[in-house]
Amino acid sequence: MSHAFHSSDASALRPSACPGLLRIVPALDGGICRVKLAGGELSAMQALAIANVIDEHASGIVDITNRANLQLRGVKRGHEDALVAALLDAGLGPQNTGHAFADDVRNVMTSPVAGRDANALFDTTVLTRDLLTLLQSDTRFAALSPKFSLMLDGGERLMMLDHPHDIWFSALPHPERSDVLFAFGLAGCPPVVAEHESAFAAVAASDLATFARALVHTFLDLAAPDDTRMRDLLTAHSAQSIVTHAERKSGVHVLRDASIQHWRREPADASRRLGAHRQNDGERRHVGAQPALGRMTSATLRGLAELARGNERATLRMTPWQSVLLTDIDTTNLDATLHTLEALGLATTADHPLTRVIACAGSTGCAKSHADTKADALKLAAHVPDPTQVHLSGCPRSCAAAHRAPYTLLAVADGHYDLYHTHDPRDPNGFGRCIARGLTIDEAADVLQASALPPTDEPFDA
Repeated sequence: MSHAFHSSDASALRPSACPGLLRIVPALDGGICRVKLAGGELSAMQALAIANVIDEHASGIVDITNRANLQLRGVKRGHEDALVAALLDAGLGPQNTGHAFADDVRNVMTSPVAGRDANALFDTTVLTRDLLTLLQSDTRFAALSPKFSLMLDGGERLMMLDHPHDIWFSALPHPERSDVLFAFGLAGCPPVVAEHESAFAAVAASDLATFARALVHTFLDLAAPDDTRMRDLLTAHSAQSIVTHAERKSGVHVLRDASIQHWRREPADASRRLGAHRQNDGERRHVGAQPALGRMTSATLRGLAELARGNERATLRMTPWQSVLLTDIDTTNLDATLHTLEALGLATTADHPLTRVIACAGSTGCAKSHADTKADALKLAAHVPDPTQVHLSGCPRSCAAAHRAPYTLLAVADGHYDLYHTHDPRDPNGFGRCIARGLTIDEAADVLQASALPPTDEPFDA
């Protein structure tokens, strides 16, 4: 297969510490190459291609990211061009464009079961394709940060709702309309509970792509040189003025009424990323499983590719919970599929200890990390009480979790962590309230097992 890009196109990208397919950045364990997946989807052929690539040109390890992309670790020095060429030949780069910047801007998060979820209000598949096309085809968007991102929520029961985005859209029914509208907001997440900010306004589904393009252009029109994200722009411009600017630019009529302001998105159910669940056709199932700490080997990828190929119509998708999901599994293949996933070392039920912890690359892969978070998380997992969720972060950058987990262990030295808990309304930012300092993993396990008790008033030093 031929492709429009060459690895030399990386020189046309802006300098950034953010890895991409064309921008391989150094780390302690070698180069990092990030492969962005449209809707998190990966074909069986592409999974096999990545398995071959990481065996030949990298460490044989790939991590699932919290934006449902793949991060290839340990890229060998001198192998960068061959690795990039093989990935592009597998169709894993920007499609139908010759712009070198296009890889950076492919940041649209959707549900991993878009088009399959029986609870969805709207099938976002076509809209997602439209958004990706407009982002990749407008040369002005080369000025966007590689982290600038959009969220498109069709109302699925399985949806990551607490991952902040620069622009978010969420489907909502309207009492006076037969069609589905999309509420939207800037620099945040859809409102789910009463204390969350309300939606700003809404647009018709048919106008969404046009209005999204105008919002991105508005950001670039108004942004100061140091403004890289929408939250930066909101420090100098009101949301009202930004939306009004986009309305004029697009000609799209934005709906504003009390029903939209008071709307709250139905809660999602993250447990549906695991196990088997009926799809909207009433027949087939989507099946999800969790690799340990979101990390897969080439052997795991090959096993997943074989599963996808062995199930007619099945697709393989990554999720923002750093897990994997197979769609369109026939009921006759359900037990065999679950058995194979478990044989590959993946957890398929929420009561599995490895579904309770997430961790960054840690000190074996990142110079900024103060501890080997991957090894410590594996040690801790068996002692974390169900259904407690814990995030281990090697430094304050919180690369493994874009949202604030219920409990966070922040490394302060090798094998020692400060423990944070989210239940503190006085601290809306950061990791939450520090309830213990300098804990070993064994000490952290003891505190977490006692977590049903109210936290102490003051932090303590272990």
